[in-house]
Amino acid sequence: MSLSFSNKVREEIYYVINDSNKKFACLYGMLLYCKSFSQNSLVFQTESRISASLFIELIDSVFKGQIVVKFRDNSNLLTCIIDSEKHIKLITDRYNIICDDRKICENWITSCNIGLLTGGIFLVCGSVNDPEKDYHLEFSTPNITLAEQLRQILSAVGVKTKCFTRKNSIVVYIKDSESIEDTLTFIGAQACTLELMDTKITKELRNQVNRSTNCYSANLDKVMNAAVKQTEDIRLIERVKGLECLDDSLRELAELRLLYPVASLNELGEKLRISISRSGINHRFKRLSKIAEELRRGNIE
Repeated sequence: MSLSFSNKVREEIYYVINDSNKKFACLYGMLLYCKSFSQNSLVFQTESRISASLFIELIDSVFKGQIVVKFRDNSNLLTCIIDSEKHIKLITDRYNIICDDRKICENWITSCNIGLLTGGIFLVCGSVNDPEKDYHLEFSTPNITLAEQLRQILSAVGVKTKCFTRKNSIVVYIKDSESIEDTLTFIGAQACTLELMDTKITKELRNQVNRSTNCYSANLDKVMNAAVKQTEDIRLIERVKGLECLDDSLRELAELRLLYPVASLNELGEKLRISISRSGINHRFKRLSKIAEELRRGNIE
């Protein structure tokens, strides 16, 4: 089964975390924005096996195997639990986290990889729509403080965000495709940025083709309807008075229209013994239409 676009982003972040600084920063984001964090229990929940696997790997790598992570697989929801007060204290001391007042420490913003810290936040609470369907990236954050700090981080790299409340979460979201591209690049998913850009270009080209096709079809319908009306007028004149009643210029055009029922005005103009412009052809058809209308009113003189 192919990966969702969100999981492609997660997988790319997974593979760029290749040194201790990146691991430290990414885990910091995952810890701060996890489901719950108290002095005796930390709960990390996700629907992504990539995120769950990386969380366990990073805990093991950053803390050198000192912390035990319990893992539960309940259908589509994966849960990682650390329920030892001793292990929780190792985490809070290392990262300067206050359990009851979770927020990003200003010192870490300047000293660690802020892009991959944000990548860690995406891994624990982020998602992005398939660009074929819609442009939407969001982070479902655990409290307003963390939501505002995330918005400040993204604002610093030129990304505008909005937020709203959904159940017990503050959702920070982005709808603009260019801002989503900037965000994906910032968190370490450059290949996904390129995929989004390619998809956007393809969609724009497809829309242009559709607009052109619709415009062509509308113009073709207009031409065909006009040709049908012209033929009906000419047939009426022929039936009631005969085409011999017309002057030479109108009779020549009338006979050409009957001979070429779907020809354009330009094509008819070129087939006349003496070629005339499209506007000239149009003027003659208006004269024929006027004669036909008089006949429809019963005036056959």
